[in-house]
Amino acid sequence: MRPAEGLLLALNRLFKLPVHPFNLQNDGEKTYAMWQFERGRDTVQFFLERYSEGDMFRDKAVLDVGCGAGGKSLYYAAQGARHVTGLDVVADYGPQAEELARRLDLGERFTFLCRDAADTGLPAESFDTVIMNDAMEHVADPEAVLGECARLLRPGGRLFVNFPPYYHPYGAHMSDRIGIPWVHAFFSERTLIAAYERLCRQVPDGADRVRLRIAAGPDGAEHIAYINRMTLRRFDAIRANAPLRAEYYREVPLRPFLAWAARRRWGREWLVKMAVCVFVK
Repeated sequence: MRPAEGLLLALNRLFKLPVHPFNLQNDGEKTYAMWQFERGRDTVQFFLERYSEGDMFRDKAVLDVGCGAGGKSLYYAAQGARHVTGLDVVADYGPQAEELARRLDLGERFTFLCRDAADTGLPAESFDTVIMNDAMEHVADPEAVLGECARLLRPGGRLFVNFPPYYHPYGAHMSDRIGIPWVHAFFSERTLIAAYERLCRQVPDGADRVRLRIAAGPDGAEHIAYINRMTLRRFDAIRANAPLRAEYYREVPLRPFLAWAARRRWGREWLVKMAVCVFVK
C-alpha cells in the first residue's frame, strides 16, 4: 500500500459517511429506487423558487435524463405527468425501476430506457419537459447531451438542470465509501481509486460500485469515469453556447452564511452546493 493511500484510509476512519442509497440498500432499509422516490421533491426543490411542480410535470410528457433506478421519474409521474421516460446508461437499474412502477401502480405512465443521452434515438419534439437532476456532472459529452435535449423538446418546452459542481465537498462522488469532504482536492486520482477499491471489498456489492465508477483506458490505466469534473466555470461556457435559451440561473451556497463567499471568484467553485439552470426552447 502506498503511503498516500494509507493516509487517506486512516483519515477516512475519522469521518462519518453521509447517508447514501447504496448503503441503505445493502443494510436492507430500502431499495435505491424507493430512496429516489421518497426524496423526489428534493430533486426539484431548487426550481420551486420560480416554477411549481405543476409547471414542470402536470399533463406533460417528461424525459428524466440520468434517472438511476427510476424512483425520481416515478415521483414526477405521481405529480401528474402524462408519461415519464426514464433514461440511464446502467441497464441493471431497469428491473428495479419497473418493479417499483408496478408497486406504485404507475407502470402505464413510465418507461425505462437504457440509452446514451447524447443519442437517444427518440423522435424529435417528443417532450414538454426534460429534467437532468444530478446528471450534468456525469454525462461524457455535455454539449452533445444539451443538443439532444434541444432536439427532443417541443417549442416552448423546458430543460431543468441542477448539479453539484466538481469542487463540492463530495464532488468526487465516492461518499458511499469515503466520507472525507473535498477528498479529491487533497489526494491524486490514483490514490482515490486505490483507496475506494480497497474500501469496496468490505461491502457485498463492492465490485458493482467499482465497475460503476472506475474504468480502464486503452493503456490499461484506471481512471474515474463516473464524473466529467463539471466546474461552474465550464458550465458558464456551456450555458453561453447552448442551443436553448437560459431563462433562469442561480447558484446555491453550501450554507446561507457562506453566500457572500460563494459569490466571490475565489470561493465560488468550493462553496456552491448546487448550480440550477432552466433552459427554454
